[in-house]
Amino acid sequence: MKHTPHDTAKTRTDKDWWRGAVIYQIYPRSFQDSNDDGIGDLAGIIQRLPHIAHLGADAIWISPFFRSPMLDFGYDVSDYRDVDPRFGVLGDFDALIDRAHQLGLKVLIDLVLSHTSEQQPWFRESRSSRDNPKADWYVWADAKPDGTAPNNWLSIFGGPAWEWSTERQQYYMHNFLPSQPDLNLHCPEVQEELLDVVRFWLERGVDGFRLDVVNLYFHDADLRNNPVLPSDQRNEVLTPSVNPHNWQEHIYDKNRPDNIQFLQRMRAILDEYDAITSIGEVADAQRGLEIQAQYTSGGNKLHMCYDFSFLSNTYPTGTHIADVLSTFEAAAQESWACWAFSNHDVERHATRWNLPPAAIRTYAALLLSLRGSVCLYQGEELGLGQAYIPFEDLQDPYGIRFWPEYHGRDGCRTPMPWIHDAPHGGFSNVKPWLPLAFDHMEKAVNRQVEDSSSTLAFYRNMLEYRTNRASLRTGSLTIVESTENVLTFIRNTDNETLFCAFSLSDEAQQITLPEGHWHADEAAPVETPLLAPDCILPAWQALFALQK
Repeated sequence: MKHTPHDTAKTRTDKDWWRGAVIYQIYPRSFQDSNDDGIGDLAGIIQRLPHIAHLGADAIWISPFFRSPMLDFGYDVSDYRDVDPRFGVLGDFDALIDRAHQLGLKVLIDLVLSHTSEQQPWFRESRSSRDNPKADWYVWADAKPDGTAPNNWLSIFGGPAWEWSTERQQYYMHNFLPSQPDLNLHCPEVQEELLDVVRFWLERGVDGFRLDVVNLYFHDADLRNNPVLPSDQRNEVLTPSVNPHNWQEHIYDKNRPDNIQFLQRMRAILDEYDAITSIGEVADAQRGLEIQAQYTSGGNKLHMCYDFSFLSNTYPTGTHIADVLSTFEAAAQESWACWAFSNHDVERHATRWNLPPAAIRTYAALLLSLRGSVCLYQGEELGLGQAYIPFEDLQDPYGIRFWPEYHGRDGCRTPMPWIHDAPHGGFSNVKPWLPLAFDHMEKAVNRQVEDSSSTLAFYRNMLEYRTNRASLRTGSLTIVESTENVLTFIRNTDNETLFCAFSLSDEAQQITLPEGHWHADEAAPVETPLLAPDCILPAWQALFALQK
């Protein structure tokens, strides 16, 4: 039976709802298991949506749930238009859309358009010969005369970015696992097919897309070698230091100018529907902010992007945060950012930056005070740190490849702890696909939900505060002071001026209020020190003051 688009898709009115929105990322394998197979699913997400609505988020972003052999846990898609049986059926997704919209939540889904699974029928056909109808749908190249790979491109997951095919007697390109061949977006038919996938999910009622590695869609058609990246410029944001992928300047295997036109084509489709948004993941350790500016300028490409500026190991001092904000503002004055501290690809920030509980809350207040939209990762609102996963329990191929110097991504993907004294934390009645950490059980939702002093309570209060302060959602941002231990800035709209100050240290810090008359904002979910032109802000404390 033909699916009828949801009525909510026809009645969306605020096309700019995404500006300043808080988007809650769900990793579906680890959110809630509804059928006792140890793997989270769409029905489980429906069960737990009230938690997200009560938190105060505006939208959810669901990591891939499409058909997949799960060698990279959904980021290797074998069918873009169907739900993997592990997660349910299309009807479950329709029910999820309906329930989310009833609760006032928008729904964004994760589209992986740069590559597919090798089990995708398109690739099977493409691999079968050099002259079949889909022969050019993937990136194929002849070997060098000595039989080696066409060029020096490297996989993000380690080793060459080329795999030999005995069927075609050629190499195919893969930026990730050899089982994840890269699509050839230089082929017009591939672009048409991918844009039709976008339409398919828009017709099902989604409110937007998170676009995986959006800067990897195109490659250099001449297959030129990447140059060496000087050692002093190497950044370990995306890959561990043991991976030589960091040793190249990736100007030919990604970040190609051809991408701009394709993003414009995609945006034109999104604009045919009411109130749709898009978030591009910019996977680049050196030029992330610059690429964000390119991809979000002009109002005819992506709505917003995020890079790894705050997802890296670089400690977020006041100086560093101010530098990132200033760099983005200079590069992308007409653009809108999306900021995140944690997600499914990086170590949880509570551990990555070694934050004590008080600091977790202060950085939450800071993140939710930045100009732009915000992505929160499941469990972040509980103050969860990275879980330790022993080698015998590892699932992530990236972690297995580089163990023990790099432990992979499983430690941030463990199941949500819902009930502290229930088997497997209330996530499942059977052994889950990844073990729950003992210290996560102590921070379970049921332990925090009724505790007004909990980290969860602070996140709820801070999200409510952000919702009620127009200056925080959409106002301008002007940095006032930035040092290693202090960051202050002003958020401003025509009707509201808010001074935001953060003590980023385990020692009290002196801050200077801007000239003018200020009074502490009693609605803010923080303790307020005595205001004076020069006042002392306690350790790990935020301050919000309104201009009279």
